[in-house]
Amino acid sequence: MNLKPMHIAKVFLPGLLLLTVACSSDQKEEPIAEAPAAPVAPSSSAVTAERIIAADDAPGEWLTHGRTYGEQRFSPLAAIDEDNVGELGLAWYAELPTDRGIETTPLMADGKLYATASWGHVLAYDAKTGEELWHFDPQVPKDYGVRACCDVVNRGVALWGNNVYVASLDGRLYALDRDTGEVVWKVDTRINTTDAYTVTGAPRIVNGKVVIGNGGAEMSVRGYVTAYDAVTGEQAWRFFTVPGNPADGFEDETQERIAETWTGKWWENGKGGGTAWDSFAFDPELNFLYIGVGNGASWNQKIRSPEGGDNLFISSIVAVEADTGDYAWHYQTTPGDNWDYTATQHMILAELAIEGQERKVLMQAPKNGFFYVLDRVTGELLSAEKYMPVTWATHVDMETGRPVEAPGMRDGNTDTMVSPGPSGAHNWHPMTYSPDTGLVYIPAKSHSAIYADDFHTLERDAVWHINFNAGLMVGMPDEVPAEARAAIGKQALAAELIAWDPIKGEAVWRKPRGYYSGSGLLSTHGNLLFQGDLTGTFSAFAADSGDELWSYPVQGGVMASPITYTIDDEQYVAVAQGWGGETGLPFGSVSGPQNMINISRLLVFKLGASEELPEVPVMEQVLEADGVELASSEFVESGRDLFNLYCAVCHGGNAISAGLIPDLRYRIKDVDPAWQAIVMEGGLAANGMPAWKEYLTADEADLIKEYVKHEAVLGAKRGERRLVRAP
Repeated sequence: MNLKPMHIAKVFLPGLLLLTVACSSDQKEEPIAEAPAAPVAPSSSAVTAERIIAADDAPGEWLTHGRTYGEQRFSPLAAIDEDNVGELGLAWYAELPTDRGIETTPLMADGKLYATASWGHVLAYDAKTGEELWHFDPQVPKDYGVRACCDVVNRGVALWGNNVYVASLDGRLYALDRDTGEVVWKVDTRINTTDAYTVTGAPRIVNGKVVIGNGGAEMSVRGYVTAYDAVTGEQAWRFFTVPGNPADGFEDETQERIAETWTGKWWENGKGGGTAWDSFAFDPELNFLYIGVGNGASWNQKIRSPEGGDNLFISSIVAVEADTGDYAWHYQTTPGDNWDYTATQHMILAELAIEGQERKVLMQAPKNGFFYVLDRVTGELLSAEKYMPVTWATHVDMETGRPVEAPGMRDGNTDTMVSPGPSGAHNWHPMTYSPDTGLVYIPAKSHSAIYADDFHTLERDAVWHINFNAGLMVGMPDEVPAEARAAIGKQALAAELIAWDPIKGEAVWRKPRGYYSGSGLLSTHGNLLFQGDLTGTFSAFAADSGDELWSYPVQGGVMASPITYTIDDEQYVAVAQGWGGETGLPFGSVSGPQNMINISRLLVFKLGASEELPEVPVMEQVLEADGVELASSEFVESGRDLFNLYCAVCHGGNAISAGLIPDLRYRIKDVDPAWQAIVMEGGLAANGMPAWKEYLTADEADLIKEYVKHEAVLGAKRGERRLVRAP
């Protein structure tokens, strides 16, 4: 082979090659919609706004993502309580048809349970017996997964009328018949098929409109939210969360105004980002839809908006009129975000007595480490306090509503640790608010990182590289240079469960929860709080004290949020499990365990049940590299740059996979002869590995292989081994 050593001086440039391959498509440029079927008269059990608003009058169902429009994830059910929760047993379980991350919140209506799996699969079950009623597969091409920053997850469905609504990873929104799973209509939500748009969030339905956002900020897209008529699939309105190219004209006055907060050519340098990939809430009295907006693209504001500016609406909560999508107000949690501090985290609506006055509030604990309480009528900031360690800002100025940034946090130096890191003090895992205790419960974590403008100044074997369109290289806490750790200190990815008093702005209790983050949360009138973890345990805690009252070994990690419902006067608790997401891609390879096995299931519990889970056979795999021939160090260094540019997001920083995607070091001897066919020609495209021949030369592909071989030998010398599912 004709290898040539390479040195990539500036990896992160506008138009990053990774983004080009992730976005390429030969599909039509315009959104497509199939003609809807003739409307069917809704049955007596049709899901309506009145039914959702009156959820507390029928607490045995779970009709929308957060149970109510206010997204509190609190259930008035109390047949299972702190006194008898120890009698909970497994009532039934169902194997889910995918083996990637599972983040769904199931919904239950009229005795049927609806859940999603990876890619956008939807499954309907008899909520009492677990009998599968139907299964919808959106048939997303597996190589589309390269467009997703953080796994091919899906967070759930919406119900309206006689339909179930789901968005697939490739941006298509489906209306399915609730009884059969047959497609009623579908529409492509992407504004084009060239950019790397994905959808992982659950739709919401307000006033007969299906609301959905999208992901892809790390892959250079422009964020927006779209509302579609729930009956016909016709677009009702679209709200862009960041401005486009001024030369093309602005869509409305709001876009023209927010463009004044940007500089440079943001529409080229990442296209702005600001994707609304998860959180929404709705106030039917105010008729306001609340949108949580994500990070800017590139992350590095020096590239995205070189002369600074707030860069609206990135990292913001935005209120819009639900019928029209017209702007009402916004609050920006992190102006000019430079650290991936999204505000897409779960928002909760409640009424709180603040300084003797009842206020309609919106509460959020975004990535940046501050807990915010806003007046949801006006957007006025009522409080903002740190709920986890924060170094990027000292406090939030209550007069201006703006954070007071600590010196040097934007310098991009290799000796500056920033907390939180890019995974945040709280990520997508939903919180819950209990009106009984008056507390918000947060699945939080400690996390910090070095954000470096030039990764070539960092120690090669000690730093994990993010290869999104970040404009930064990010060193994680266990792997940053030793001198930085000694000078600044070290924080691991350690989870906490926090009971937060939103009126006093302080924690009432904290509970360690192991590695990374516990799952989403459910609170109930039985003084219970349910949460899973990544070690494979599903637990119940006393909501007032945090005391653990019950736990159940479920064999694999749990990230998703539990729900509860009743059938025939019996209360059930349901949760989906399946490790993955950003804990497996891309952050899982940093400092997390490489022995986590994906088990994707839906689990349902009730008092006195005794169903048992089947044994999951596993085996130990030893990393062996006997006979692997290594190239010289100059080739390895060139291959390292290329690997961390193109491959690390899926296969792990420094070629160490967390296990969700194959660890190439363990397979290099087997795939060596077919390397060019796989990498360049797409020999494993059906498994999700696209062809790279349009973006890599054969020599560059071989350089990547040499780097993987080098890391395989190093790992073998360290005696590395891992657990895998036995065949």
